[in-house]
Amino acid sequence: MQLWDAKTYDRFEAERARPSRELIARIPIAPKRIVDLGCGSGLSTLALREAFPKAKIVGVDLSPDMLAAAAKRLPKLSFREGDAATFDASGFDLVFANAVFHWVPDHISVLRRLAASLPEGGCLAVQMPDNEQEPSHRLMREIAALPAFRGKSDGGPRAPIHGFGEYDAALSPPCDWVDIWRTTYVQRVSSPEDIVKWVEGAGLRPYLDPLDAAARASYLAAYREAVAEAYPPQSNGAILFPFPRLFIVAARAGLTKR
Repeated sequence: MQLWDAKTYDRFEAERARPSRELIARIPIAPKRIVDLGCGSGLSTLALREAFPKAKIVGVDLSPDMLAAAAKRLPKLSFREGDAATFDASGFDLVFANAVFHWVPDHISVLRRLAASLPEGGCLAVQMPDNEQEPSHRLMREIAALPAFRGKSDGGPRAPIHGFGEYDAALSPPCDWVDIWRTTYVQRVSSPEDIVKWVEGAGLRPYLDPLDAAARASYLAAYREAVAEAYPPQSNGAILFPFPRLFIVAARAGLTKR
């Protein structure tokens, strides 16, 4: 899995925080012990703390830079290095994962394992970007396939997002209640460069990191040009950047409602 840079990722802090807050709003329980898998710089952890002030919360991430930023943001909480793909979540009654499992190979099996580890009344809440077919991400692949970059930049191990039915079948059982939905956020930006800066924080990183400085600059120049063509301004000057996301909330029987 990719190790993210907190400063780059948090350029659009308010926009990145919105999906996690909307996921939290659909959680049907009042948890006592929460693990925030892929907590990043602590944006989602902060939202969990605000929603569940009495709960014990542990944040988990692979990136030391992200964990340092999270600990600075929330010094009274516990953060530890760990992999969402293999983490043992037994003992937690809310397993929360915001924008991490699209990087985990065979994440449906991992989600099934996490759901099975939930105690009676426990809940799994997951959000994943579902934008691989959007121009922003399709263009990443097309540029990586150009002769100048072919074999050097393949985009890393991002896992495909599956259909609603596949997640429902994987989670029920072991869960007795499953809620799945898809939301497309339409970010209103002022220039194509804003889109480039947005994806530099996450999706573009696996394409850029393997390249040397000169190749990285060349890739970014080609990507900026392609993005400007794919996202033209409207008559009012605004540029709209659609960003679809998949949400899943699954709970086991015996839940104590909020």
